Amino acid sequence: MEDTMVVILGGGRGTRLYPLTRVRSKPAVPIAGKYRLIDIPVSNSINSGLKKIFILTQFNSASLNSHISQTYHFDSFSRGFVEILAAEQTQQSGDWYQGTADAVRKHLHRLNVSGIRRVLILGGDHIYRMDYRRVLEAHDQTGAAITVCTLPVESKQASSFGILKIREDGRIVEFKEKPDKPEDIAHLRCSPRMLSALGVEDSARCLLASMGIYVFDLDVLVELLSNEAYIDFGQNVLPASLDRFAVHAWVFDDYWEDIGTIRAFYEANIDLGRQSPKFHFYREDAPIYTHQRHLPGSKLYDCRVHDSIVTEGCLIRDSVIENSIVGIRSRINRGSRICNSVIMGADYYEPHQLYLKQNTSGIPPLGIGENVTIFNAIVDKNARIGDGTVIKNEAGIDHADGDWYYIRDGIVVIPKNTVIPPGSVI
Repeated sequence: MEDTMVVILGGGRGTRLYPLTRVRSKPAVPIAGKYRLIDIPVSNSINSGLKKIFILTQFNSASLNSHISQTYHFDSFSRGFVEILAAEQTQQSGDWYQGTADAVRKHLHRLNVSGIRRVLILGGDHIYRMDYRRVLEAHDQTGAAITVCTLPVESKQASSFGILKIREDGRIVEFKEKPDKPEDIAHLRCSPRMLSALGVEDSARCLLASMGIYVFDLDVLVELLSNEAYIDFGQNVLPASLDRFAVHAWVFDDYWEDIGTIRAFYEANIDLGRQSPKFHFYREDAPIYTHQRHLPGSKLYDCRVHDSIVTEGCLIRDSVIENSIVGIRSRINRGSRICNSVIMGADYYEPHQLYLKQNTSGIPPLGIGENVTIFNAIVDKNARIGDGTVIKNEAGIDHADGDWYYIRDGIVVIPKNTVIPPGSVI
């Protein structure tokens, strides 16, 4: 693994995840109450023995930079590192990243160093668990110059992915970015015999979609990125590579979720609290790492909690929590009910007296007040929700912007640091 460099792409503006990305980049968005999205590809890399990791960032990167610097440290006898590479002006370029390939090109001099033979490129906003050693072994065994990790999907999902057509030996012969016409999709389908050979049992998932995970031989990557017209891997680099290099597919038939929208983020979180989630963090052989905060255990007084996750450092009094995620340092006061919601918690504690009553300015204490009802919502960090507030979207509105909230895909999102007066109804 010493000859492989990992590059994790920090993503663009994350407009589809707004307002969760209003003050942070997509990989820095909290998930499962105590983690951040970036922890997943970094942890997968470490668990795979890959410890030379660059993270490319551009938008709202302060929170991500802080998390990485506080979390990932290797001992002084290791050559491993997890390092942020932010967009920067140089003598050669004064532009920001124009796309995924352009982002890697601008830092190619940091990858093209002695001893590095391969580059593993990952996205920073996906939920999955993968042993990258299997991908690298397949890359070497097939003699590929480029390996693309793929996911079997149904035809109705094709317009959301780059779809590949492969030969019997796994070599990719065609690539179409987000095809939406039936005639463009039909000839890309894998035959039942090929699906069986790939180990895919569900014949409905007959298309192979790019996961945005690539292995490049370093010399091939350098040659391709020397063409500055190639801005994006999916749109430019891969299509241009098929006739020039051996580009192979590696099939991953397990849970993988692209956290690109509020709906996807919400559903992935809620699923984590179920008794049999599609993805879980309980794997001793492949743990997901995150910042160690040394918080006390949570206290729950006279509460009922059902199919939920309550993380550390919380204080919950006489409340009902159903099908929800309760993040670190959350405070939920008497008579409140949280259902099908994601409560992200807080970055800090307030002085004890602020938990008992409003402060002199009349601002509600940090957390969720008494007799609050929250259904089908995401409450970002450091929110102050006054007593008697109801967040429910009973009208079934799909999209709206309000004074203290946003509604996306029918889900009410309370932005970070929001103050909601007592008795409000959303």
